[in-house]
Amino acid sequence: MRKDQQARQSAAMAYDLQDQQLIALIDRIAARAAAAGRAADSEAALRALYDSTSSKLYGVALRVVGNREWAEDVLQETYLNIWRIAGDYRAALSPPMAWMGVIVRSRALDFLRRRASERADAALELDDVIAETVAGDSPNPMDTSQASEQAWALHECLRKLESRQREVVSLAYLRDLSHSELAQQLKLPLGTVKTWIRRGLDQLRGCMGRFA
Repeated sequence: MRKDQQARQSAAMAYDLQDQQLIALIDRIAARAAAAGRAADSEAALRALYDSTSSKLYGVALRVVGNREWAEDVLQETYLNIWRIAGDYRAALSPPMAWMGVIVRSRALDFLRRRASERADAALELDDVIAETVAGDSPNPMDTSQASEQAWALHECLRKLESRQREVVSLAYLRDLSHSELAQQLKLPLGTVKTWIRRGLDQLRGCMGRFA
């Protein structure tokens, strides 16, 4: 029993020491705004803080966003945020890891909201283009009727695509993005983007053929 108590006390002391070290680093980062000539020391403190905490915060980000590349982006945003708001940290209110954990979760949720918004915007843009095509502006009633039928068929076929395929096809052809640009924007492997576009177009051609 005594050995267990000693082990717990040692662990608590080590934990307190780690907290003190992290608090000191955060204070050094915050000092850049309070004193001229402290930028270099603050940058060194940020690097040290990153080395000490990034693996744990990366794990938090990964659990929220579920993608390694996205988690890396979230992690970078987290430390930029820490750099900006280090002066707001109050050790009496929260341990340093808990404070940084709140920041990384907030950045991760913001990241997911941005991606959801971008996907929604792409889908709305595609629907708008289809709606304009359906409305038509040709003076020939026959041309207008044919264009409307084709647009309706395209709309129905697009709806049958898997959501990610529809997103990729929309971005590729409505925003005229290259495969590389798509891969970078969607944080996906280039081969995956090419495969989704090829399969999506094959499905569209097959579906549209049934309406011909």
